[in-house]
Amino acid sequence: MVGTADLSVKVLSPALGAEITGIDLCHPLPRSVVDEILALWRQHIVLVFRDQDLTMEQQLEFASGFGALGARKQAPDELRERTEGIYQTNENTLLVTNIKVDGQPIGAFGDADMWFHIDSGYAERPYKYTILHALELPSKGGNTLFSNTYLVYDALPSGLKEKLSGRKALHIHEYLRTEKVDISKDISGSPHHYHPVFITHPETGRKALFVDRLMTRLIEGFDEAESERILNQLFDLLESPRFLYEHVWRLGDVVMWDNRVAVHGRTWFPREEDRLLRRCTIEGEPLYE
Repeated sequence: MVGTADLSVKVLSPALGAEITGIDLCHPLPRSVVDEILALWRQHIVLVFRDQDLTMEQQLEFASGFGALGARKQAPDELRERTEGIYQTNENTLLVTNIKVDGQPIGAFGDADMWFHIDSGYAERPYKYTILHALELPSKGGNTLFSNTYLVYDALPSGLKEKLSGRKALHIHEYLRTEKVDISKDISGSPHHYHPVFITHPETGRKALFVDRLMTRLIEGFDEAESERILNQLFDLLESPRFLYEHVWRLGDVVMWDNRVAVHGRTWFPREEDRLLRRCTIEGEPLYE
């Protein structure tokens, strides 16, 4: 049985990320090991486990050690074809893939690159954690970029922190990958929610920026032009290389991150090559500054 003494940690970048070795996630873990992983998670934000071979059931069992499994969000009827793959039969998993069978997608969000985003940031309770397992990969590209939003918050000018303190921002999703939602139209049918621009992590007590280029569209209290200017400033800082870790996937990788303080995006990969990752999540809670 694996114990905490068996775990080894390799830091992957100055900003965030650590590779954990000495553990096979196929087997149930003692509570002491789960607690050690949680402590490492809070420290490094993104954790990587290489050379794993998990069934869906094993992945869900591993994930359930960190809280209640997240249910896959259901898109409104008019948007559902963008999200509902024919092989997505378990409510607690999402297949992130470009694979089609008989012309029908088996999962969702699969093609090419994807802007930085927060998983379910448009919901009242964004997911707490995300866990991805790599099952099929293209020959190049499809890397995942992570940004440490603790560090981004720390780097903001004091005047901008003061200006945005207490503000909320609109997060809205129409299941696109590289396109902003048009908020000049009626958005009542599109999943959306207002969250604080700055949040306090409930376990660490640290403040972080909570916006992303794909889904955050408007900061309350500003006209649209001023909001757009401020958001672009935040996005550009968020995506600065000094705050990033780029994960180059290998088959069998399990990568898990704290979705509250790690914004992520995807690099381009060839559309004609298959990419399949199985995602599960842990339910979150409302966020507060």
